[in-house]
Amino acid sequence: MTIQFGVDRLLHDASLRRPLAGRRVALLAHPASVTATLTHTLDALGALPGLRLSAAFGPQHGLRGDKQDNMVESEDFIDPARGIPVFSLYGEVRRPTPRMMDSFDVLLVDLQDLGCRIYTFITTLRYVLEAAAAHGKAVWVLDRPNPVGRPVEGLTLRPGFESFVGAGPMPMRHGLTLGELANWFRHTLALDVELEVVTMQGWESEAAPGHGWPLGERSWVNPSPNAPNLSMARCYPGSVMLEGATLSEGRGTTRPLELLGAPDIDGTELLAEMHRLAPEWLAGCRLRPCWFEPTFHKHVGKLCAGLQIHVDDPGYGHADFRPWRLFALAFKALRRLRPDYPLWRDFPYEYETARLAIDLINGSELLREWVDDEAATPGDLDALAGADETAWLEAREPWLLYR
Repeated sequence: MTIQFGVDRLLHDASLRRPLAGRRVALLAHPASVTATLTHTLDALGALPGLRLSAAFGPQHGLRGDKQDNMVESEDFIDPARGIPVFSLYGEVRRPTPRMMDSFDVLLVDLQDLGCRIYTFITTLRYVLEAAAAHGKAVWVLDRPNPVGRPVEGLTLRPGFESFVGAGPMPMRHGLTLGELANWFRHTLALDVELEVVTMQGWESEAAPGHGWPLGERSWVNPSPNAPNLSMARCYPGSVMLEGATLSEGRGTTRPLELLGAPDIDGTELLAEMHRLAPEWLAGCRLRPCWFEPTFHKHVGKLCAGLQIHVDDPGYGHADFRPWRLFALAFKALRRLRPDYPLWRDFPYEYETARLAIDLINGSELLREWVDDEAATPGDLDALAGADETAWLEAREPWLLYR
């Protein structure tokens, strides 16, 4: 069955659009907000007769995806083709203001997510739902695939660690679509909001070879500048932790967030230590010692030794690949080899200055403390994460829209 994303169904089925008649409609979107024909959703909606587009919103990296790095803000502007305001939700504000909320009656959310808690589009979804509840506005989520499917992995965010990269108590890999998350937010936050999810048709969340992404049916468009392909999405729930470390995650190369490395480590030695500590955590992928030289970001212009994670060949095992454990193991192995290695970055991260980035990313200090505890074993982290993962599998069950 050919897959239809939420936006495709809305465009092709006039009955779905009927409740929008006479209402001012805004769109929250980014560069990957495209139809099956690769038309941007803003253009596709603008071509519909009778649909009153009154505003648009852009999340982190902007509506046009032109902002490369974290904490690089986008400005508001006027769309030159339609004369409507385009508001930035990653600029002077990250929550919509009353003036922004006054610009529409219904907000359509068409964002391609990566299935990872830290990806900030999830937090923006929460913020617009909360604002809609406060201002009596409606939110429609035009659902899209979770490109990494249903697997769940990682520690659950602990109370007090909510941030722009931590929207709520879920593990790093949550296994939900944005529409399913919207329903979960409405329930867990007790939001009195008019919420409609325009579901997909034909999404097979575990079907090979995409295991979440409809390979061969839909083109991949970067939802953010360093999300260039499905391999990155598969690695991201683990490789994103490198943003809180001094090791490069491959930004400034053509394989961002599929690499780890630094000028002063030995990739072959690191991989051997990972195999010694927990070989079962390396399943489902191929790991290759490599060299790379970032053209920007960490270690710019320096030759780095490290590893590349390969998840795009027959060695990929969807059920076995556990990227969060894999990168946690890389940290642990480096700490065992080099106890005094300056591993954790201390810098402002997503507007937070009081806590280390690695703790914000993981939603608690637990991962960092495990890495730094000489006596802690892989089994200790497995027990912590396993309990969280089991609890999340049960908690998310009522909100699954695709079975």
